[in-house]
Amino acid sequence: MNHPQQAIDQSPGEVGSSSQRPIHGGNLVWAAQLAGCSPAALLDFSASINPLGPPASAIAALQARIPELVAYPDPSYTDLRTAIAQFHQISPDWILPGNGAAELITWACRDLAALDTVVLPTPAFSDYTRALQAFQAIVVTHPLANFAASEPSIQWSMPVQTTPGNTGLLLNNPHNPTGHLLTQADLLPYLEQFALVVVDEAFMDFLPPAEQQSGVEWVEKFPNLVVVRSLTKFYSLPGLRLGYAIAHPDRLHRWQQWRDPWSVNTLAAAVGEVVLQDTAFQQQTWAWLAQTRPALRQSLAAIPGLQPFPSAANFLLVKADYAVPRLQTQLLQQQQILLRDCLSFAELGDRYFRIAIRTPADNQRLVDCLTVLLTQAVK
Repeated sequence: MNHPQQAIDQSPGEVGSSSQRPIHGGNLVWAAQLAGCSPAALLDFSASINPLGPPASAIAALQARIPELVAYPDPSYTDLRTAIAQFHQISPDWILPGNGAAELITWACRDLAALDTVVLPTPAFSDYTRALQAFQAIVVTHPLANFAASEPSIQWSMPVQTTPGNTGLLLNNPHNPTGHLLTQADLLPYLEQFALVVVDEAFMDFLPPAEQQSGVEWVEKFPNLVVVRSLTKFYSLPGLRLGYAIAHPDRLHRWQQWRDPWSVNTLAAAVGEVVLQDTAFQQQTWAWLAQTRPALRQSLAAIPGLQPFPSAANFLLVKADYAVPRLQTQLLQQQQILLRDCLSFAELGDRYFRIAIRTPADNQRLVDCLTVLLTQAVK
């Protein structure tokens, strides 16, 4: 009998090298070429997007505002900022919409790079490194756990501040790719210690309000805090690109001077004005995730050689006894299923993958295919 790792590792025919692989999930063009099918035929578990959307309110807003494409957007985004402000119970002056959360992370990293050092908990979303390097930031990484261990666990601890009073901190909550949720009590000491704390809350809205651990309510008290939010993951609009930052108005005014005008297009702004008021879609999403996430984790844990982590987000990090790039290729070529390898997270390497939580039927298809594929590997 072959060791399962050997059975996967030694299978011939994998297409593409690690240098050709995308560093983000959701690259359906790359995956379709590997699978030999059209992008529309793929079942995508690589991008952590709400499978219930886009909501009807978003589609209606898009259709209603098409005639406005003949004019430039309001450069101040007054209506959009007002809608976001009402949702968070904060002044519109403290809000800056952006072309996805990624654009706002870039400007946050420009501010961080002006400090002596930036502490970055790892593993970390690759765009953080991209943006910090773009502005020549001096980065000090802070590993969250020993992921090479046979049974790794997430252990958050206070990063060491090497330069008192002039060090920044960039983190996300819930954490990507582990799904770990920092509490507000965890966050508070950081605000008192670091010169600038940037919290990417791209997945926070997947938690019901009573369970969220957001830093938004502290922004007015701590001018050294920036919170970045995404509207495209929860509302299933990644192709539209829309996010926003909540921070001190002086900081946001400076960012506005740095960036191109009209960063948010008319249709994206229109959608942002309505989706935060769509309480029915929000309730539907929270109910779906609360039921579906534990069921998927339990099913994956029952497959030999897979260890799924607990998660507060709409994705699961899974440790495998198998070479994930080969497993990814086999799923694509045999089943047209795309999962997210973790090669772009240097601390994880080729023994981890991350999967989005989709509908129960989609999840069951993935579990069935993994069960068959990995059972064959151990025979």
